[in-house]
Order: sequence, then structure tokens, then C-alpha cells
Amino acid sequence: MKPQTLALAAILSVALVGCGTTTASRTGTGAAAGAATGALIGSMSGHAGEGALIGAGAGAVGGYLYDQNEKRKQYYYGGYY
Repeated sequence: MKPQTLALAAILSVALVGCGTTTASRTGTGAAAGAATGALIGSMSGHAGEGALIGAGAGAVGGYLYDQNEKRKQYYYGGYY
């Protein structure tokens, strides 16, 4: 697999985490994007399933942390900016 394809998949997965306004939607989007990216990376070594599971977990954590950061900014700065 080409490095450009991997980079594109990583950029798209990070960009999709920002979609949504609730904790569940951001965490779910992060998990889905992480699973897709993990499967893509894992398929290079013949372990697409394991890569998808690891990616889903990492994506869910990333989506949750992003959501908490957005809520903190909203609290401190009052509303969306």
C-alpha cells in the first residue's frame, strides 16, 4: 500500500471525528474512522481484524477526548465560536 493512501486515510479519520455535537456521535464517529484506518493499516501485515479492533478503540478514545475538549472550550468561552 502506498504511503499516500495511508496518509489520506489518517487525515480523513481525524477530520471526521469533529463531526457531530454530542458525546455519543463524536465517540461513534471516532470509533468508525479508527476501525477503518486500523483495518487499512492492519491489512498490510495480514491482520486487518486486529487492526480494526485496535483502531476502533483508539478512535473512540480520541473522539471522546475531542468531545470533552470542545465542551470545556464551550464552558470557558460561552457558546460556540
